[in-house]
Amino acid sequence: MAEIHPFRGFRYHMADAADLARVVAPPYDVVNPAQQAELYARSPYNSIRLELGRDADGDDQLENRYTRAADLFARWRLEGILRQEACEVFYAYVQDFTVKGQPYARTSLLARVRLQPWEAGVVVPHEHTLAKPKSDRLALLRACAANLSPIMATFDDAPVGEPSVGAILAAEMLAAPPLIDITDDNGERHRLWSIATDASIATLRQVLAPRQLFIADGHHRYETALEYRESVRALHRTLDEHDAANFVMMALIPTSDPGLVILPTHRLVRGLSSQTLAALPDRLAEFCDMTPLEGRLSAKTLDERLLSAGATGPALVIVTAKQRWLVRPNDVAWHRMAATAMPEPWQQLDVALAQELILGAGLAIAPDEISTGDQVSYTRDIAEALAEVKQQRAQVAIILNATRPEQVRDVAMAGGRMPQKSTYFYPKLITGLVINPLW
Repeated sequence: MAEIHPFRGFRYHMADAADLARVVAPPYDVVNPAQQAELYARSPYNSIRLELGRDADGDDQLENRYTRAADLFARWRLEGILRQEACEVFYAYVQDFTVKGQPYARTSLLARVRLQPWEAGVVVPHEHTLAKPKSDRLALLRACAANLSPIMATFDDAPVGEPSVGAILAAEMLAAPPLIDITDDNGERHRLWSIATDASIATLRQVLAPRQLFIADGHHRYETALEYRESVRALHRTLDEHDAANFVMMALIPTSDPGLVILPTHRLVRGLSSQTLAALPDRLAEFCDMTPLEGRLSAKTLDERLLSAGATGPALVIVTAKQRWLVRPNDVAWHRMAATAMPEPWQQLDVALAQELILGAGLAIAPDEISTGDQVSYTRDIAEALAEVKQQRAQVAIILNATRPEQVRDVAMAGGRMPQKSTYFYPKLITGLVINPLW
């Protein structure tokens, strides 16, 4: 069962919202060097200095970006830049944003969640992890002994008519103004409330106890937290069940939340021989129903056509310099997908079809070759994908519809792991609103 707890988080103590807006940052894994430099220049207290510090000449085991983050974290607490809550609370966190002109609001519950091994089936993954990112996050976690940003997880909320997380959070947010209300560089609004009433805390814990939690974003940080807990246990030769090292900070979002948006990630292929490229239509025709897309379709029109086609089943668009097709799997394709021996929900994924049928059977690119990035790259912008093919920087673009939240849940429940770049939950959770100390 899922065990969640309120906690005494650290928050920035700033004079006004403008000051606070200058110290928050995007998650570490989407920040490029130019953005990192800009965030450093924006404020001496920007959270990027903790979450993604700079390397420096002469760094060694005693002085490096992780030790500097730990030093800053301690100094900011001593100076009162970061202040700890007076009592244990949950937090309600709302992100207001726009996609394709449509406004959304996504609500999550920030809480401490007891760490469970994957095999327990309480916290469930949907993708594989890589060693290098885990090593980086573990070094930072050991240095600071704190979760600087939350892991995103989804869950199936209680049915209508029963107490639900969504209803409880909505009532709490109506009862008081937010502690934080800021707008970031992308025009996205971030609001945070604390939930300290005993009744609400008890009900939230009760509602979430029987739920499975599906990791949406943060697999590396979750596995890092598991490893950190074991290192603390080994150091002390024991670990009290209430020790903070047994927990990790998560943002918990109902699967039914209308603001739970996943953006598609399109595939770009290069490095193909002329023979492979020329043979692609005939190879695809063996296991796909192919409809030519005539005329000069804009990115917007192509997106609309694909979205409409996807309403009745999996559909993809294949673009080369000379041709475009709307592609649907036929019976031969489904036999191929069944032969993978992957769980049925995995077989139904557009991204799995793209990997097995288009990249694999159609273009003869092996899974390990896909993961290297030498032949396959990614973009979330259809216009960019079309431009890459038109300007001959890519030979083939595979345009996809977005994976749905319930598909992520179903694949995870079936024990499957999704292909690389299957989900991009938008927007990312911002860094710097709340820090969870592991003491």
